[in-house]
Amino acid sequence: MAVKMRLQRHGSKKRPFYFIVVADGRSPRDGKFIQKLGSYNPLTVPASIQIDRQKALDWLHKGAQPTDTVRRILSFKGVLFLKHLLRGVSLGLFDEATAMEKFTKWSGEHEQEFAKRQDSHKKARPKGNQSYVRKEAPKKTEEVTQASETVSEDTEAGVEAEPKTQE
Repeated sequence: MAVKMRLQRHGSKKRPFYFIVVADGRSPRDGKFIQKLGSYNPLTVPASIQIDRQKALDWLHKGAQPTDTVRRILSFKGVLFLKHLLRGVSLGLFDEATAMEKFTKWSGEHEQEFAKRQDSHKKARPKGNQSYVRKEAPKKTEEVTQASETVSEDTEAGVEAEPKTQE
């Protein structure tokens, strides 16, 4: 039985919301699953992701294959990096304390980057609902008065505009 870690779609039409689940590869997308690992909401800016790292790591060690999107989510949350570090521990390259130290260092840096990105999104978003505010056109009173003065000067001088004829 091929076990996959994949997204299970929920939500209404044009409003997707996904659960990250472990399921048999032969079962349908929104069908039977083995275990729920978390959720993913792509509609929020930035997208919100909740996942149980320990459960996901256990399933990866058992051989579950993540789909492309779930692999990116696991990478973003640090699950694949933690798996990589634990593989180094099992090979004897370094001890578990060093691995956890490296992971916490990476996690702190990653959280700072994410917070900066989230702040930039908040600053870029306009305050309130300004899309419905009607903007007034700039007043053209000066242009209108200047144009009327030139027309009155031309008519006083006896110059009339010649009508254009089509030939």
